[in-house]
Amino acid sequence: MEPVFRTLELAAEAATRVTGTRISYHGLHHLPAQGGAVVAINHTGYIDFLPAALAAKNRGRRMRFMIKAEMERVRVVGYLIRHTGTIPVDRRAGAGAYAVAVQSLRAGELVGVYPEATISRSFELKEFKTGAARMAIEAGVPIVPVIVWGAHRIWTKDHPRALRTRRIPITVVVGEPIAPDGPVAELSATLREAMGALLDRAQAGYPRPAGAHWVPARLGGGAPTLEEARRLDEAELAERARRRAEGGRTT
Repeated sequence: MEPVFRTLELAAEAATRVTGTRISYHGLHHLPAQGGAVVAINHTGYIDFLPAALAAKNRGRRMRFMIKAEMERVRVVGYLIRHTGTIPVDRRAGAGAYAVAVQSLRAGELVGVYPEATISRSFELKEFKTGAARMAIEAGVPIVPVIVWGAHRIWTKDHPRALRTRRIPITVVVGEPIAPDGPVAELSATLREAMGALLDRAQAGYPRPAGAHWVPARLGGGAPTLEEARRLDEAELAERARRRAEGGRTT
C-alpha cells in the first residue's frame, strides 16, 4: 500500500505544479494527527479526492477512500484500488465495504467518504446518505467535515475535461470534528449543516463569473438548480436501468 500511495502523492503534487494549480488549505489542524476519523467530503466532480488526500498528507496522514466497485473494471483504477487500501463499494450490497470501513476506523485510519454518494450537478449539497454517521457511531470516531471547491472546474459531469487548464484555484476547508453522538439521522443532519456553512465560506472568497457553468445558480452561475439537477439524476438512473434491462434480455 505505502509505495503505490507515495507514488500517487508525488504524481498529484507534480501535476499541481505543472498546471500551476493553487490549492489553499484552511483548518488543517482539525484533521486529527492520530486516530481514526470519518472524513466527509462534498462531491462536485471526479477529482475531489485529490485535494482532500493532499490535505491529509499535509497533516502527516493518509486517507483511505470508499469508491464505487464498478471502477475496479478499469484496469489502472483496479490496480490502484488493490494497492492503496481503497475500499470498493457495491451500491447494491454495500455491507461488506461498510464492515471494512468500520474496521479501518477502529484501527486508527482516516476514511474518506462522500455523504452525497454521487456527484452534485448543481454543485450544492444534495441530500445525505446516513453511512458516514452510522460508521462514525459504530466505530466510535469523530466525523471531520471537508469542503473541496474549485476542482469541479477541472473535471465534472456533463462538461468536457479541462485537465490542461492552468492556474485553477482550489480551496479546501476543514471543519471542526463532530462527535459521534445522538441518533443517526440527527448526526447526519448536523454534518450536513456543518458542511453547508463550510461550503458558503469556501464560495465567499472564490471567483464567481456570471453564467459560468461551474458557478451555482443561486450565485448567478449557469449550473442547474438543485431541482433541475435532481431531474437530470433521475433521467440518468432511468437510462442505466433501461440499458441493464436490455442487456439482460434473451432472444
